[in-house]
Amino acid sequence: MTVPDVTLNDGSTIPHLGYGVFKVPPGDTERAVTEALEVGYRHIDTAAIYGNEEGVGAAIAASGIARDELFVTTKLWNDRHHDDEPHAAIRESLDRLGLERVDLYLVHWPTPAKDDYVHAWEKMIEIREAGLSRSIGVSNHLVPHLERIVAATGVVPAVNQIELHPAYQQREITEWAAANDVRIESWGPLGQGKYNLLGAAPVMAAAAAHGRTPAQAVLRWHLQQGFIVFPKSVRRERLEENLDVFGFELSDAEMAAIDAMDPGDGSGRVSSHPDEVN
Repeated sequence: MTVPDVTLNDGSTIPHLGYGVFKVPPGDTERAVTEALEVGYRHIDTAAIYGNEEGVGAAIAASGIARDELFVTTKLWNDRHHDDEPHAAIRESLDRLGLERVDLYLVHWPTPAKDDYVHAWEKMIEIREAGLSRSIGVSNHLVPHLERIVAATGVVPAVNQIELHPAYQQREITEWAAANDVRIESWGPLGQGKYNLLGAAPVMAAAAAHGRTPAQAVLRWHLQQGFIVFPKSVRRERLEENLDVFGFELSDAEMAAIDAMDPGDGSGRVSSHPDEVN
């Protein structure tokens, strides 16, 4: 299974679908990532706060896969935005990963109460210029945060990784991203199992029409929106299922029916509000 690439605004490319290791236990990460690589994933998304960068690195080292065939993302945690801490943090992440650089480094949350995300972004630009990350971006940034960092630096993030699933589509952010050539990465693309997404009528109808599972129908919805996804699983059969989403296409009507699942009032959020994570 070959996953198509998406081009970022800095000219780099990223696989349209990857494997996320959020909440994969550190002791299980090497096995899970090894299986993901065996199945065909080449895009791995981790973060310093996940505590499993070492497992990701061990799996990569043991895989025998050429480094330029892999896309690795990690993230700067909230207590490392100040002074020169972002530089120290990326070097620590690289040590744990066993890599000389990552392909994408993200500011994990804006932590607006600390008011240091502009400084963090300035340091991210330095990190890219130092060759420690090929691309840089942000995660969980709202439009005011995005507008402020771009106004301060003139540098637009390559990516904004946000909570996004049918009940919570964050259209203000996705529209801003489209207008500014920023790629959206959907985290929690299946709603983290916190509501009955896979049993929803539009999802079940789309799945049945194509002989696919409800999860595959939802992942396909993300991909057709242009969003980059990296569903998480520790089961090989689910890893294979999640990757097998490029051989069919949802119709306009099926896409519109899933689009209509967002109530539009923000009530579909299943995780923390970015203004409240500090």
